[in-house]
Amino acid sequence: MNSSILSIEHQTLNDMLHALIPTDADDADLYLQHSMSESLSLEEGRVKHVSASTSQGMGARVIKGEVSGHAYTDRFERDALMDAAKAARAIANTSSMKKPLNITPLKLSHKLYLPNNPMQQVTMEQRKKLLESVDSLARSLDSRVEQVFASVSASFSKIHIIRMDGMHLSDDRPLVRLNVTVVVEENGKRETGGAGGGGRFDLSQLIEKNDAEHLTREAVRLALLNLEAKAAPAGTMPVVLGSGWPGILLHEAVGHGLEGDFNRKGSSVFAEKMGQQVAAKGVTVVDDGTIPHRRGSLNFDDEGTPTQRNVLIEDGVLVGYLQDKQNARLMGVAATGNGRRESYADPVQPRMTNTFMLEGQDNPKDMLASLDEGIYAVNFGGGQVDITSGKFVFTTSEAYYVKNGVIQYPVKGATLMGMGHEALQKISMIGNDLALDPGVGTCGKGGQSVPVGVGMPSIRIDELTVGGTQA
Repeated sequence: MNSSILSIEHQTLNDMLHALIPTDADDADLYLQHSMSESLSLEEGRVKHVSASTSQGMGARVIKGEVSGHAYTDRFERDALMDAAKAARAIANTSSMKKPLNITPLKLSHKLYLPNNPMQQVTMEQRKKLLESVDSLARSLDSRVEQVFASVSASFSKIHIIRMDGMHLSDDRPLVRLNVTVVVEENGKRETGGAGGGGRFDLSQLIEKNDAEHLTREAVRLALLNLEAKAAPAGTMPVVLGSGWPGILLHEAVGHGLEGDFNRKGSSVFAEKMGQQVAAKGVTVVDDGTIPHRRGSLNFDDEGTPTQRNVLIEDGVLVGYLQDKQNARLMGVAATGNGRRESYADPVQPRMTNTFMLEGQDNPKDMLASLDEGIYAVNFGGGQVDITSGKFVFTTSEAYYVKNGVIQYPVKGATLMGMGHEALQKISMIGNDLALDPGVGTCGKGGQSVPVGVGMPSIRIDELTVGGTQA
């Protein structure tokens, strides 16, 4: 048998379902995937690394109660496929086999991106010239630019899901990304700045919309800003968060705590709080997997459930969790289109798509003017959160010290610490400037990474612990 998804015979798929699905199963599916990716990286003025990869495989899953049997194979030969289906069924310890089903194609309820392979629209030579133009522009912007690192990557995945009811869904998922990092030096002091962007669209869009120029200028700006930055103050103080990428704090400190598995098991700080006031009035948090071309968007999740717009917190009240099918069934609610997996080899988990806070009425300038002394955090680097306690720690990549409502100077080394649920309750101002991130988010959970989006308007948090190095 020719090893590709499309060459698997219809009878083989029917036989796999027959071997996989027992009479007492709560759910089952076959997840077939063929993915290809390419990446080019520039260093020291020239493209030094080019990589290309292809992978394929099938994951077979059967669920009974809280037990999920998952087995996979990277071979599309009949024997390997049948063995994986039987192994998943055996892991779930289910009973006799169900009668064979007829496999029926199911049309998508929405189409959020074009089903085009982004690597076929722009040649390797064009991508190489794109990276070289980044290097040339960065060095022309300022004589202090010493090094430029840039990469452009693209992937394309063909996904087929055959559900327990015999419905067959297919999706072609493009994804592109451009990253730029700049190193500057002045009087022996070296600093870096970085910027990136992408989404579910063609590589040609990065060229046509001048994304490369914008990201290059932003990377240089941030690197030069860090040259003049001073040590950050330390202590408890009010903090204003900028719009867009700072939504990563919302994603980590709040979003993960609203995923169904953590709440079903009672391990989230938000467990058993449905219908309660968990944030300040005016705070509404949404997870929306239906925004066209966004990095976290999908036509349907990795279980075949159409993605949707899910309101999680409304006017400060907890109104919803993010659910895959298994956790939704065990909690007696509907799946929300948030069942995701990194690949065919991974089990499904409830995960975020594009998570953001809705905008309010306040002018961001008024927020800064309200600070007697505090921090204005515009961009973030890394961070981490404890789901059980809600405690988070985030480092800023662009932040400013503010006194008497006026920005005094940029600071470096500032970390923001607190409890996610407590920080939500201390929001006193919500900006009218909602923005989503530029398309760089990647979320890790349970050893799996998936693309996501984040966003928020500017907000004022009346009290956060700022860790700094100022004497």
